[in-house]
Amino acid sequence: MRRFIRHPSDVPIEVAPGQVAAGKTGALHDVSYGGLSFNSKDYYRAGQIIRIRIPISRPVFETAGRVAWCREEDGHFVIGVEFLDQEDVYRMRMVEQVCYIEHYRKEVKIHEGRDLTSQEAALEWIAKSAAEFPDSDDD
Repeated sequence: MRRFIRHPSDVPIEVAPGQVAAGKTGALHDVSYGGLSFNSKDYYRAGQIIRIRIPISRPVFETAGRVAWCREEDGHFVIGVEFLDQEDVYRMRMVEQVCYIEHYRKEVKIHEGRDLTSQEAALEWIAKSAAEFPDSDDD
């Protein structure tokens, strides 16, 4: 079984059918070696090609994916997507780390009252958590 990485629910993801660049906003849910899942108010059918945009990183992560599954949970949908381009798998690893760093920055502000720049948050997060970040080839 593949290892999935649970992401903070405050990480935004924009999804649109076909090749449209931006669309409805949802929240990133999990990321695996070959794809991701996200929460959405909208239903997407299995096999449908969608455009994914995660605006938290620079440059912005954008790719196309194929809906692998869609299931209803507690009044919303959780959609599983497989990447169409293998290079996106490696790019997504960088986005994952940015997501965790930005979440860490927000948590520090809430719990400690410290305003960190993204660079300061990255240095602290790497020192505290990078060793625990799963390898992309873990199964």
